[in-house]
Amino acid sequence: MPESECLILKCGTHGERVPAVVCCHLLQVRDEVLGFVENSTQPDDLQAWCMRCEAMFLVEDGLTEAFRRFNDFKIVCDFCYADIRARHSLTDC
Repeated sequence: MPESECLILKCGTHGERVPAVVCCHLLQVRDEVLGFVENSTQPDDLQAWCMRCEAMFLVEDGLTEAFRRFNDFKIVCDFCYADIRARHSLTDC
């Protein structure tokens, strides 16, 4: 895709950035690590959800309406996505 056709998001913290998608839980919960499951093998396709959403996805067997309501996807910038990944990634101890 030509650079002129790329989507741009206006982030209140980071300015004009590349958009990414995360579940609402990764944004709302700050006092515990929820896990960070990336949903794309493409490095430029930034999508992730928490372990709770992963469990719901498996129970629902896909992107059902019930899953979409539970996940409540939110759009963030790529820098916010990286911060969320760092905050919610499970460590190997």
